[in-house]
Amino acid sequence: MSESLRIVVVAPDLDIADADDLQALQQAERSRALRIGLLENGYNLIAVLPADPFLTERLAQLRPDLVIVDAESEARDALEHVVMATREAPRPIVLFTNDSDTSHVRDAVAAGVTAYIVAGLEAARIRPILDVALARFEHEQALRAELDNARTELKERKIIERAKGLLMQRQGLSEPEAYARLRKTAMDKGLRLHEVAQRMLDVIELLG
Repeated sequence: MSESLRIVVVAPDLDIADADDLQALQQAERSRALRIGLLENGYNLIAVLPADPFLTERLAQLRPDLVIVDAESEARDALEHVVMATREAPRPIVLFTNDSDTSHVRDAVAAGVTAYIVAGLEAARIRPILDVALARFEHEQALRAELDNARTELKERKIIERAKGLLMQRQGLSEPEAYARLRKTAMDKGLRLHEVAQRMLDVIELLG
């Protein structure tokens, strides 16, 4: 799967303006090691992008399968850009950082970060980290889909129950008769049951 997995890395520029900035040099070296590790593991690294206001548009064009954020002191700003950029089209997000301040880990995970990896970056660790991140993301998406379906079904049932109640009240039908009336209308018109019920409620509301 690694050969087809399209990955975008969000990271600062490797060009260091100040040769005496040890923190920047260390981050650049770690970022370079991350990219090399991805390539050595056979991943398809399609782009390296800065965390800026244009990130949303760039990710929409590239449509990666996974986004890796490589950041240290500016991790919060980078995560904010990435989370905003993937809000409409969720993707697994993995953060690699050497920043020892992990006070915002909970917020990062709540915002959509799939894996938060602090220090100890080695090429051998990249594959299992990404495999776990992908599996977790897919599991969470499945849970969200199940929850959305459950909410939709509950909403539809409430609509049907309201329509049945009005039929029973206005036409003196029993509950089975009201349900049968709705079901027959849905079959005749090629609609779903809740659609017929909603149309009936809309007409009744319109006519008062």
